[in-house]
This record gives sequence, structure tokens and C-alpha cells, in this order.
Amino acid sequence: MSTAPLRNRRERHTRRSRRDDRNGLLLTAPTFLVILLASIIPLLLVIVFAFSEIRLVDIPRLGTEPIDWTLDNFRRAIENPSFWRALGTTLLYSTLTMIGSVGVGLVLALALRSPFRGRGIVRALLLVPYVLPLIAAVTIWQTMLNPQYGIVNAFGREVLGWDQAIGFLNTSSAEVFGVPVPLSLLVVVAFEIWTSAPLAFLFLTARLQGVSPSIEEAAALDGANRMQILWRIVMPQLKGVILLLCLLRFIWTFQSFSEVYLLTEGAGGTQLMALKVYTELVTRADIGSASAYGLLMSVVLIALLTVYVFATRRKVDTE
Repeated sequence: MSTAPLRNRRERHTRRSRRDDRNGLLLTAPTFLVILLASIIPLLLVIVFAFSEIRLVDIPRLGTEPIDWTLDNFRRAIENPSFWRALGTTLLYSTLTMIGSVGVGLVLALALRSPFRGRGIVRALLLVPYVLPLIAAVTIWQTMLNPQYGIVNAFGREVLGWDQAIGFLNTSSAEVFGVPVPLSLLVVVAFEIWTSAPLAFLFLTARLQGVSPSIEEAAALDGANRMQILWRIVMPQLKGVILLLCLLRFIWTFQSFSEVYLLTEGAGGTQLMALKVYTELVTRADIGSASAYGLLMSVVLIALLTVYVFATRRKVDTE
């Protein structure tokens, strides 16, 4: 029996596979090029700059002179108390914002779960802070909190009896009922919660749409009250979405820059890690130091996320 037809079939299949692979590479090449230029090359440059002594004035000489490799950028960063203050502030800011935005979004999603007249309008209004341009949102808050003509200080002096106006955006610490609180930091946390809670609300509302009402009705017929239905039936089904939102929210707020910079420019104890990188790069014109701060920031974030992933996996395995 001749094997020529079988051989020809295999050759056609091989040529077709090679053509498909080539077409696939051609289709993915633009995406890979964008990732290469926008992510991979900048990351490699940050690593190179972090291990070298280089300032902005040295940029024109790059490639013409040998690079002096050093660990001094990391040593100065770790020995600098401002680095640890910025790291602590960033962790506190990220944690409070994560808890607040997910918590507020969860409360709103549960509160608007039952249908009522005008629910669509209320849901649409809740999304306004999220879709509002950042510069417009910052301007609104700065106007409201202005010590001279802001509505918050006016209300405090006229109604609450404040002795003097409060600089909400430049006060590191203030006493509330005898307890010192980081006032400006809490203000930027509240601003971030206000702008990001609608996203959590959307995610949780979408997940609640998939919760079968028949399960809750059956539990109610068996004698379960509303709190029992909420904690034993509804919340377990939201657990995955809540964990995902907490993870994403922490990552995003750990890298926050625009919101805090536009509101306070780092004043009042709001110097985050991202603002520290900006200060090293723009104010001190030290590319090497800024790259080292950025790399340390990434290392801290990766370490925290690794702990989170392992803890979550262990919890899932035990269940």
C-alpha cells in the first residue's frame, strides 16, 4: 500500500500549522511591541538606574560613558527616616482606603438590592464620583475644605461653634475628643473612598444579581431571620468578589499619586511612597535615588501580595 497520500497529508498539516503559528505571531506582534516599549524596557531602565549614580544632568551622556554600579541608592533610602515614614503612611493609607471603599460599596449594594421607585436614579447618582474627572473632584473638595470660604469650616464655625478655621489639607495631627488623629491623611482617605467606592458597588451589585432568591426564600421559610440570611447565605457568595476588590484596591492605592498630590502635594503628613519617588526625581533631580525608591516600593508590594496569596490559598485549602 502506498504511503504517499499519508505523507502528503502530513506535509499539508505541517504547512498549515506553521502558517497558523506565523499568523498568530503577526497578530500578537503589535501588542507585544506595546508591552515591550511601555512596560518591559522602562522596568529594565529603572533597575539599571537604581543600581547606578545618575542624575538628570547625566542623561545626555548615557551610552557614551561606563555605568558606575553601586548600592548607595538603596543604602541611603533604607537609612533615611523619611523612607520609613512614607512607607508607614502608604501602608496605613492603602489599608484604610481598601477597607473603606469595599465596605461602603458593600453597604450601598446591599441597601439598594431590593427594588423601589427611583432605584435606577439613585444607582446612577452613586456613580457620579467615579466618573467625575479627577481635577474636578479635587477642586470640589478643596473648595469645600478651604479655611477661608469653604462650606465645611463655615458650618463648623456657625453651627458647631469652632473657635477657628481648620486647615484640613495641611494639618498633620488634630485632637478629636482628646485623641490625636492624622487629619490630612484621613481627608485624602475619605476622598479616595468617595471616588472608588462606586466601583466596588458595581462589582458587588453585579454579583448580587446572580444570587438566587429561591435560596433565601427557602431559608426564610425554615425560620431564618434577615441577619442569618445575610451572613450565612448572601455573604459567602460575595466572598470571592470582596477578596478580589480588596486585592485590587490595595494595589491601586499603594501606588496612588495624582489624588494625593493634587489635594495636598504631600503636606500634612500625606507623603506617600509615590510622592517620595516624585520628590527624588523632580525636586532633587536624582534619577538613581528615585529609581531605588520605586524599586523598593515594588518589592514591598510584591512581598505583601505574596503573603496575601499564600494566606488566601491556605484558607481555601483548609475549607
